Amino acid sequence: MLKKISIAILILFVGIQFIPYEKNTSNDLTYDISKSYDVPDNIQTIFKNACNDCHSNSTVYPWYSKIEPIGYWLNDHIVDGKRHLNFSTFTKLPLAVQNHKLEETIEMVEEGEMPLEDYTNFGLHAEANLSDGQRQEIIDWAKAQMAMLAATYPADSLVMKKRE
Repeated sequence: MLKKISIAILILFVGIQFIPYEKNTSNDLTYDISKSYDVPDNIQTIFKNACNDCHSNSTVYPWYSKIEPIGYWLNDHIVDGKRHLNFSTFTKLPLAVQNHKLEETIEMVEEGEMPLEDYTNFGLHAEANLSDGQRQEIIDWAKAQMAMLAATYPADSLVMKKRE
């Protein structure tokens, strides 16, 4: 009985290696945040190292993403990350939503919720471990972008409408 279960698990493990999922590699920059916002090199570098794999349309997949079910798990993180914030489609959003996403970015970085611990565990993405200085750079940058929006657009265009 145990032998049959082991064989079934092995067959399942081997079988799922051949079931593909869509890779996040379009790299379409049509609505990228850098099209409408000043994103200096230091912020671009931080985003590239710590954010873009899950929050853009350009994921750099690690070698272990080719091993299932790890690949599916990583892909689920990417899809969920892009659902919350996608720098590649940022300027496609209404201004109020863009402003709100900048505000959420500040909150998540201040509270240390981003990047996720399971992204940086075991030293797999050491470059994504943000220093206090890098966290402050992101916070200051996002606040400056919010100030730019406030100086450029009417206040009511930057407020999220309440859902009824």
